[in-house]
Amino acid sequence: MRTLCPNFDNEDGLETVLEVPVPEEMFNNMGNSNAAMRWQNMRNWMKTQQRGEKSENNNNNDQFMLLLKLVGSPLIPIQVQTGHSMSFPIKDGSIEASTAKYIVQQYLAATGGQTALNSVNSMYAVGQVKMISSDIHQTGGAGRAGAGEFFTHKRGSGTGGNYEVGGFVLWQKNPDLWFLELVVSGSKISAGCDGKLAWSQSSSHPSQSSKGPPRPLRRFFQGVDPRSTANLFLSAVCIGEKSINNEDCFILKLETGLEMLRAQSTVNTEIVHHRIWGYFSQRTGLLIQFEDTKLVRMKAASSRGGLAPKDDNNVYWETTIQSMLEDYRYIDGINIAHGGRTSATIFRYGRSLNHRAKIEETWKIEDIDFNICGLSLDCFLPPADLKRDATEQDDQQGLGV
Repeated sequence: MRTLCPNFDNEDGLETVLEVPVPEEMFNNMGNSNAAMRWQNMRNWMKTQQRGEKSENNNNNDQFMLLLKLVGSPLIPIQVQTGHSMSFPIKDGSIEASTAKYIVQQYLAATGGQTALNSVNSMYAVGQVKMISSDIHQTGGAGRAGAGEFFTHKRGSGTGGNYEVGGFVLWQKNPDLWFLELVVSGSKISAGCDGKLAWSQSSSHPSQSSKGPPRPLRRFFQGVDPRSTANLFLSAVCIGEKSINNEDCFILKLETGLEMLRAQSTVNTEIVHHRIWGYFSQRTGLLIQFEDTKLVRMKAASSRGGLAPKDDNNVYWETTIQSMLEDYRYIDGINIAHGGRTSATIFRYGRSLNHRAKIEETWKIEDIDFNICGLSLDCFLPPADLKRDATEQDDQQGLGV
C-alpha cells in the first residue's frame, strides 16, 4: 500500500503522509499515465466525490454509500468493559452460560492469554478492502417472501477483478476511544468515539452522533481485538454446534437487553432486537465467524396524527452482517486475524414494496501494532460540526447506518 504522496511542486520537498494509505491496485486504476498524473487524477477524483456533484449515477452512489456505512462502520449494541482483568466463575449460572464461559477461556488462551492481552493499552491497524454491492427489488406482496424478485443494480463484479478497492486506518485506546477512516472508490467514511458518544460522517453527509451510550466498532470483533471479543461473549450462552468450512464450531449467542434497545431507539424508529453469534473452533479455540442481525421498525404516521399502532402496516428494516475470519498470525504474542470476508444485507419489507441490498467485503490487514506512543485523547475528538439533535439523522442511526 502507498503511504506517501510525492511533492510534485518541489522535488526537494518533503512527501505528504496519506491519512488513509492507498492500495497499489487502487492507484494503478487511476490511468495508464506516469505516477505524477495518477496522483493528480486521484486528487481530482476525490475532490469530485467529496463535493457530492450530481451525476446520472447519483442515486446509485447514495445507495453504495449507505451499504458502505453498513459494512464499513457498524456498531455493536453492547458496551464492552476492557479496562479490567477478565475473571469469571464458570460454575455460576446455567449449563449453557457456564459452557460459554469455558469456551471464552479457551479463546483467550488461543489468542495469547490474559497477560498478553491485558498488556495492550492502544492499537493501530492499516488494511485494504475489496467490495461488491448489489441492489434487488421484490414485488408481489408485503411479506418477507414477496414474489417477483428482480435484479436492478450492481456495483462491482467478481469477474475479471471488477470491484471497488479501498483502504482503512483504525486506532483504538482503552476503554472506549476509537477512530476509523475508510476510503473506497472516492467515497470516504470517518467514525469514532471519544468515550462519551459515538459519531460518524461521510464525504456526502454531515457529521452525526449515534443515539444511546458509546459503543464499540464492529470491525474490532473481526479478529482484531481478542480482549474486547472475549468480554463481549462473557454474557453469552452456548446454543449448539455447527460445521463451518469443515471446522467444527461451538455457537455462542448474545441478546441485547431491552434497556439498551430503548436507549438506541428514536422518535420514529424502534429497535425490535439485535442478536449476536460467535462461532468458535473446537480444534483451535479461535473465533471463525462473527454474525449479528438487527430488526428496526419504522413507526408509521397515523391518519389521525401521531404514530400508528404497532399492528399497523409499518415498514421494517432488517440488517444481517456475517464475517468469516482467516489468516490468524501472532503479533507481539497476540493472535490476530489478518484477513477475512464480510457479507452485509439490508432488507426492507412492509406495505407494498420489498427491497433488498447487499454488499460483500474482502479485507486484509497490512500492518498492525500495539501500545502506540503519543496517542492522546485529542486524536479521538468528534468533528466540530457534529449535529446531535436532527431527527432525520437519528432515524439513520436507528437503522444502523
